[in-house]
Amino acid sequence: MKEPDRDHGSRHDGRDRDAAGRARQARPRDALGRPLPYGANGVEPVSEEPLPPEDALRTARELVASGRPFAAHEVLEARWKAGPAEERDLWQGLAQLCVALTHAARGNPTGAQRLMERAAVRLGTYAATGRGTHGVDLDEVMHCVRERVAEM
Repeated sequence: MKEPDRDHGSRHDGRDRDAAGRARQARPRDALGRPLPYGANGVEPVSEEPLPPEDALRTARELVASGRPFAAHEVLEARWKAGPAEERDLWQGLAQLCVALTHAARGNPTGAQRLMERAAVRLGTYAATGRGTHGVDLDEVMHCVRERVAEM
């Protein structure tokens, strides 16, 4: 293992790690999540700590509205990893929609379409359980993402 880098934590196999050895992204990123060179000015990273469901949804909406769907994906990903197993399809599907929006914004229609389709399957599976969605209208969310991807 390489010696720790003071600015970026420990580096192993080219990946940033925290003190516990977990993968962490210390490299700056642009608004669409693309890595920038170390030392460059990127957007403010989002916390990797999971937020309560309503806070995660509010934050994700704000990030998407401000042109940062990749960061919204990271917020939702933290929620799905920390949340109950029975909600996994909900959070993962919402995160995949944000990745679809990221691909669309980056000019990758194939990636956007594929992620949107994966999200639709996950969200459909979740909707079929009849469990609560924390106030999210899944049909409306899918409709909005489909429209944005179609606008590419």
